Amino acid sequence: MLLLRWLGDLLSPPRCASCSAALARGRGVFCTACSASVERYESTGDAVAFGQYGGALARAIQRFKFENCPHLSGPLGSLLRDACRRSCLRAQIVVPVPLHPRRLAQRGYNQSALLARHVADELAVPLTTDALRRVVDTLPQVHLPRESRRANVEGAFRVGGTGRVEGKTVALVDDVSTTGATIRACRHALLEVGVTRVTSVVVARTMPSVLGISSGDD
Repeated sequence: MLLLRWLGDLLSPPRCASCSAALARGRGVFCTACSASVERYESTGDAVAFGQYGGALARAIQRFKFENCPHLSGPLGSLLRDACRRSCLRAQIVVPVPLHPRRLAQRGYNQSALLARHVADELAVPLTTDALRRVVDTLPQVHLPRESRRANVEGAFRVGGTGRVEGKTVALVDDVSTTGATIRACRHALLEVGVTRVTSVVVARTMPSVLGISSGDD
């Protein structure tokens, strides 16, 4: 096993999720230079996040979503696992924020669903990728001013098969939250059908004072 791992590292060494510099095994997700720009986020109550949206963390998320890098779900998922452990998160089911079918076809994968698998594994609970559906093909949030984003996603999400989530506590997973409009719309849809608690779990959040920063979907 160690030999296979050594050969794997030789042929395809682990790389920084932000700048793609080669990493030594066990180095983590970012190289030394990129790590200096990563700021942790203090998770509270019903909002769990690994870090603040900016620097190398923002760049890694952008690569993951927009540059056809689904393999980055591994390193970014490890950051989510860390955030879950630090916050002592508990939930009975994990639900990813869904993409509209058209956007899913364009991108080829739902980045939130890939991350949600790591959260489900960390919590040892079921992952339900079709519990929430995006029934409205909304405009990308990145193109909208902050004050318009809540209206853009209002009523955009529906719960399918309510019996799977009714009466349960849910970990709602997305890659990033900026204004929080998408998370709030999903939480509202889940609570309406009898979910008892929704905790958002994201790789990165923006601080309230940060204006005009967006990942694209929220």
